[in-house]
Amino acid sequence: MYNLLKGKRGIITGALDENSIAWKIALRAKEEGATFTLTNAPVAMRMGAIQQLAQQCGTIVIPADATVVEDIETLYRQSMEHLGGPVDFVLHSIGMSPNVRKKKDYGDLNYEWFQKTLDISALSFHKMLQVGEKLDAFNAHASVVALTYIAAQRVFPDYGDMAQAKALLESIARSYGYRLGRSKGIRVNTVSQSPTLTTAGSGVGGFDVFMDYAEKMSPLGNATALECADYVITLFSDLTRKVTMQNLFHDGGFSNVGISDAVVQGLTPPGA
Repeated sequence: MYNLLKGKRGIITGALDENSIAWKIALRAKEEGATFTLTNAPVAMRMGAIQQLAQQCGTIVIPADATVVEDIETLYRQSMEHLGGPVDFVLHSIGMSPNVRKKKDYGDLNYEWFQKTLDISALSFHKMLQVGEKLDAFNAHASVVALTYIAAQRVFPDYGDMAQAKALLESIARSYGYRLGRSKGIRVNTVSQSPTLTTAGSGVGGFDVFMDYAEKMSPLGNATALECADYVITLFSDLTRKVTMQNLFHDGGFSNVGISDAVVQGLTPPGA
């Protein structure tokens, strides 16, 4: 392709199966010349096909629970050993809500599950940044990207407590982006992607209906998982060295549209 990541080393989390955005980012990173390790929680690895992806990318999978600091330390140490040094990019693609999975009403949340949602989906990001900093696992001018969603800013009822998790995730990106930017010129950003038919996304109630709505609202249409991968690759590359602490909407324009002609037409009674 363009060799945008030639010579760069990284860590990619969260690739479950070929529908995963992280899976497509891994394939694109390989095409652009990067070497990297893959990781996911042991329970997720049993559900998915990450070993198949590792074979395609010529790399290894390092099991790690991103809520456990010791696992993250092992992930960085084994990655640096396998890759031959500190990393140039990290993808955080980790999120899960027991409340959403169990279809708990927002007014009847299980608070232990809520805390688990925050730990898995947001605090894991802080842990990965903090551990990476303490182990000096990031090269100067490295890039860290986390995947998020517009429910951090707007209400999407079926998204439940994941909305709070994504808001926290984006806040961590700003705070740690400042810290790492000052110390080593490291960038930390979040990418707010269109609704995408992944294994995780399809678990949200009414997801297919909302995808259709977002398609009609977005001037450019919904961004696909592969298009998201292309965008993330540019953020990993040296072309975006001055982009940091940003929540970057990759959604075909959805985030800036109040209502569209297509939606109006769909709401207009026949013959009106």
